[in-house]
Amino acid sequence: MAQLASQNLLFKFIPAIAVGIGGLIPLGYLLAKALSGITAEDTALLEIVFRWRNGRLFVNTLLLAVGVLTFDVLLATPAAWLTSRVPLKGKRFFTVLCALPLAIPGYVMAYSLLALGGNNGIVAQLFGKSIPRLSGYWGALIALSAYTSPYLFLNLRTALLGLDASLEESARSLGYRYREVFYHVILPQLRPAFYASGLLISLHVLGDFGVVSLMRYETFSYALYTEYMLSFKHVYAAWLALMLLAFTASLLYLEARLLNRVTLHRAGRGVSRYLSLVSLGAWHTPAYLYLILLALVTVGVPAGTVFLWMVKGFNTAALDGILAGLIGSLSIAIPAGILCALFAVPFAYVGVRYPSRISNALARVAYIVYAIPPLAFALSLIFFVLNSVPFIYKTLPVLIYACTLHFLAEAIGPVRSSLYQASPHLEEAARSLGYSPIQAFFRALFPILMRGMLTATALVFLATMKELPLTFLLSPPGYETLALNVWSYTTEAMFAEAAPYALAILLFSGLFVGVLSREEGQT
Repeated sequence: MAQLASQNLLFKFIPAIAVGIGGLIPLGYLLAKALSGITAEDTALLEIVFRWRNGRLFVNTLLLAVGVLTFDVLLATPAAWLTSRVPLKGKRFFTVLCALPLAIPGYVMAYSLLALGGNNGIVAQLFGKSIPRLSGYWGALIALSAYTSPYLFLNLRTALLGLDASLEESARSLGYRYREVFYHVILPQLRPAFYASGLLISLHVLGDFGVVSLMRYETFSYALYTEYMLSFKHVYAAWLALMLLAFTASLLYLEARLLNRVTLHRAGRGVSRYLSLVSLGAWHTPAYLYLILLALVTVGVPAGTVFLWMVKGFNTAALDGILAGLIGSLSIAIPAGILCALFAVPFAYVGVRYPSRISNALARVAYIVYAIPPLAFALSLIFFVLNSVPFIYKTLPVLIYACTLHFLAEAIGPVRSSLYQASPHLEEAARSLGYSPIQAFFRALFPILMRGMLTATALVFLATMKELPLTFLLSPPGYETLALNVWSYTTEAMFAEAAPYALAILLFSGLFVGVLSREEGQT
């Protein structure tokens, strides 16, 4: 009986192990490709790795990540505090507006900023006076900050709503003013939210390809694309990918160390009290103005710019291109969303039902693959396919496989949450009725997991619809998606031609985010 139980347990681990191996094997081929360029001469490695350009790329990438984090803190912290701790009218409306930039891909944000300036830009058309076109560091900084600020906003708002009011009341009873309470009591409790959001934002900056390429700002991702697609120096591109992975690993390690030092739970017994709202008095009007201005910058500017270019250069022939791009995007997003929901089940199941070091390690594999910058992951997959199954290179199944592995981590959370709500005794009861383990799972447990799986499918679907780096490197020749069309037209400064595809992404993603927000409000 013990041997049979161990075999059944191993059988349940097999799907998660198989998916984990499928995500890590390409990285081995990336390392092999990098090492293949090293000859017997010791100077070869030095010439590839230790060159001044790599140092400049590191500094550029670091400056961009630090700048985006700083801007996001300045933008998101006041918005999170105002929508959670101040009795403003329409707080839910402003919350949705602050989260809406999640529906705007970074390359669309960059497109809108580029389209504002220049002699033929939107500003010149509306006011008769042109402004310089944003580019380089500041263009990438503004575009990425507007695009990533909702990640920090949502985390901070959740943390603020979950604080214990007794700590603040104790500080106020000791004579501290609210400003001092905010800096000495509230902010220290927000460190986990800052760390988690900072890591997520940094990963987006490191992995970004669309914004930095459109703004012509050299980072590791931009240089990796240039070396692989334009220079055909695949060995150097492999080393750039490994350097980018090392950068990412350093951030993961730093975030883990910082979180290990945080202890914020209550030291004694007691019931957490509800937070009291803070009246701003005469500052209510500036608070509304700030939230409106933030929404205009992060949502109004990109949406308005895309719409104006759409009206200016609309051509009915573009509808055929939109249909082809939409079909291409859906052909990737639908299967990737379904596969991620299915693959998330074994990861969540072994992690919740059989917690151990092995199950924890398997769960981390999905997050490790997710943390890999998309260009580096796509490059590793290319080397793997060319060395093992070259006949499937640049085919749609490979692209779907890459999107599934990359976004699998986003699907595990909703499925795990549903599984926590299902009692283990349900399967035991089904087994006592004579059902086999597989039958008991599908009859007793699977219906409960369906809601989490639908949410997981929806999240991955939205992410894949906006995905650019994986689609750019792995899509079949001549294949069209909405993201590829926006990027290709914008790189040639053909803003009117790019507008219909950008508007389609905005409408589709905005509708999707609105539906998710409504569902969240009903739960």
